[in-house]
Amino acid sequence: MTNSEALPRTAVPAGIIDPVTSARAELKAALAAIEIKGNIPRRVEKASTRAVAKARVYADRNPVGAIAATVGIAAAVGGVVWAIARAIAR
Repeated sequence: MTNSEALPRTAVPAGIIDPVTSARAELKAALAAIEIKGNIPRRVEKASTRAVAKARVYADRNPVGAIAATVGIAAAVGGVVWAIARAIAR
């Protein structure tokens, strides 16, 4: 593996002497950073995948706690929905 392959897509390789090549490398890195930051659906997908993996590990280690957490979350969501429905009905 060469040094340029080890760099992330958003990094500019060191040692570029040619100003045109340097500007192209900086532009490429900036566009990659914008793509990574701006791609909200991809970021949400990665975050939800991590959350599901953590929840599965927690459920494997502590099944009673996972059930209690699920019931608590369901009660909280139900309470919020009930409060919103009640506020709209008034």
